[in-house]
Amino acid sequence: MDLFAFLLFAIATSATPGPNNIMVSAAAANHGFRATIPHILGIAVGSAVMLLVFGSGLAGPLAAAPRLHDLLRWVGVAWMLWLAFKIATAQGALGGGGGRPPLSFVGAALFQWVNPKAWLIALATVATYTTAEGSLYRQVASLALVFFLVSLPCVGAWAALGAGASRFLATPRRLRAFNIVMALLLVASLVPLLRD
Repeated sequence: MDLFAFLLFAIATSATPGPNNIMVSAAAANHGFRATIPHILGIAVGSAVMLLVFGSGLAGPLAAAPRLHDLLRWVGVAWMLWLAFKIATAQGALGGGGGRPPLSFVGAALFQWVNPKAWLIALATVATYTTAEGSLYRQVASLALVFFLVSLPCVGAWAALGAGASRFLATPRRLRAFNIVMALLLVASLVPLLRD
C-alpha cells in the first residue's frame, strides 16, 4: 500500500469541486463558517465510515448486484437535484437569516451514502490502494483515517471560501446570484459521474 500516492489522491478528490464542497461553500456564504462546522465534520466522518464499510465488505455485494449500485446512484442524483433546487431558491440573509441551513453532522454523514462522487472515491480507493498482502481491514482503516484527516482541511477551505465570499454578497441580489451559480455547479458536478 502506497500511502503517499493515496495522500495525493485524497487531496485531489477532497479539494476539487463536487457536491460536498459546493454545498458547504454555499452554506458558509449564507450562514457563516461557524454554522457549517457540523456539516464539515459530518462529511469527513461520513466519508471515512463509508470507506471503512465499503472496504470491509460492501464492494463485493455491489459488484455482484449492479442494479443496486445503479439504484443508489439515481437516488443520489435525485437528492442532489433537490438540494440544488433548494440552494438556488434560498432567500437567506447572510450570517444566519433564512434560507436552507447547512446540513447537520448526521445529515452530512448520511449524505455520503447517496453522493455518487463518494461512492466512486470509495471504489477507487479500495481497488487501487489496497493489496492482497497483509490485512485488508488494517489497510482500509489506515486509508479511511488518512482520508478523514485530509478531507477536514480541504472541505474546511471550501467553507472558508464561501464565508469569505459573503463579504462580496452583501446584497440579496448578489447572494441570490451566488446561490444560483452554486446550484448550477452542483448539477454540473453530476455530469461526469453519470457518463458511465
